Amino acid sequence: MSEKFSPTLRIGDLSDFIAPSQACIVSLKGFKSSAANKSSDISEVSTSKTQLKTDPVKISLKDCLACSGCVTSAETIMLEKQSLDEFLSNIDKGKVIIISISPQSRASLAVHFGISPIQVLRKLTSFFKSLSVKAVFDTSCSRDLTLIESCKEFITRYKLSQSVDERCKSSLPMISSACPGWICYAEKQLGSYILPYISSVKSPQQTIGAIVKNHLCQKMGLRLDEIYHVTVMPCYDKKLEASRDDFVFQAESQAKSNEGEALMVSEVDSVLTSGEVLELIQLKGVDFKNLEDSPLDNMLTNVNDEGHIYGVPGSSGGYGETIFRHAAKVLFGKTIEGPLEFKTIRNSDFQEVTMEVEGKTVLKFALCYGFRNLQNVVRKIKTGKCDYHFLEIMACPSGCLNGGGQIKPKPGQSGKDLIQSLETAYMENVQIADPFENPHIKSLYNEWLEQPGSEKAKKHMHTEYHPLVKSITSQLHNW
Repeated sequence: MSEKFSPTLRIGDLSDFIAPSQACIVSLKGFKSSAANKSSDISEVSTSKTQLKTDPVKISLKDCLACSGCVTSAETIMLEKQSLDEFLSNIDKGKVIIISISPQSRASLAVHFGISPIQVLRKLTSFFKSLSVKAVFDTSCSRDLTLIESCKEFITRYKLSQSVDERCKSSLPMISSACPGWICYAEKQLGSYILPYISSVKSPQQTIGAIVKNHLCQKMGLRLDEIYHVTVMPCYDKKLEASRDDFVFQAESQAKSNEGEALMVSEVDSVLTSGEVLELIQLKGVDFKNLEDSPLDNMLTNVNDEGHIYGVPGSSGGYGETIFRHAAKVLFGKTIEGPLEFKTIRNSDFQEVTMEVEGKTVLKFALCYGFRNLQNVVRKIKTGKCDYHFLEIMACPSGCLNGGGQIKPKPGQSGKDLIQSLETAYMENVQIADPFENPHIKSLYNEWLEQPGSEKAKKHMHTEYHPLVKSITSQLHNW
């Protein structure tokens, strides 16, 4: 399958933070196999010293069972639709292309080209619209919506935890849900004991997908079958997230597929990584740095009247900081001015912040990045020894700016230096703003979602998680 994907996507470029204990295996029962494999209906499909020969089989991201403890090995098995070729083919088909760009990808391109993130967004708008793209949005906007819903969910969980009913106390810690690598690991390795702690709020990627496909299309006078929604993300696992059945919905009865059946709609049709966008720019022979700056599509982009980008601090979404401030104000009437004072615990990827009232710790939050740290936290939760109220968990060390889909360091540049440059660029020209004051989000609630935590908000902005059936895991490990 590798020839169907962009050159930036190679197994050798990917890095699993939990090394697999065995080669990835999936059942090929029902497929024709070679003579060397007639006695077995299980065959290896990933790199191994002793590859079994079989006829070519198409494997999707959904087939990954995380059977050997690795999360990002799913990145080596790509869906055909998650490619530059598919993106370009949908342009040729005359689809209405809408693109949503993550702030982490914006920072990656800014550092690579030596320009500001706002220039990147304006130049990407010029570039994509030269390819007949209809609109270019910013997922910082949808992230504000996820933050508001997350704040609402946390307040509810915290109040439940104070109940005299012991059954309610298990609602904390609340764990962020924006990282698909973490969600994959939690569903397929940790199972039912950890899933209730994970926030039900969708990631910014899926939130903007729900907005585009359930609300914006009507405002723009577009049919669902006309729209092809693409996101630009720092992480290959975002392709896995977009392919989840949970993020596919049935359109209204009047919308039909070509076969006359009810139309099934994906919130996000395809995901391109930061590196794939760079490849596309190079493929088209564009002098990106000197490209004209276009006006931004204000409908779902955090840009004010003066042309400045606004958002929250925190290069992995700012969940911990935003929810902490909101909880301090709502629960304890304390408005926190200035930056939060995070304390480094084990390493720079594990930091915590606390608030005391009358000598008692009432809020204890942590930022937990990378699998070594998150596994330690998970063990504490399992044994009932975790005293955190909220955990912002990300699978990648250094968080989302270090996603596997980001542009690689230039020759002579270390990964550490690149991360430092990305962290500086991420907030360059960005004005800190309260998500609750975002005019776009206020309009979405007024026109569509009603209020944070409403039934409509739960329908479109929240999701569920599903533990892997243990018997399957056992069979794979016993193989």
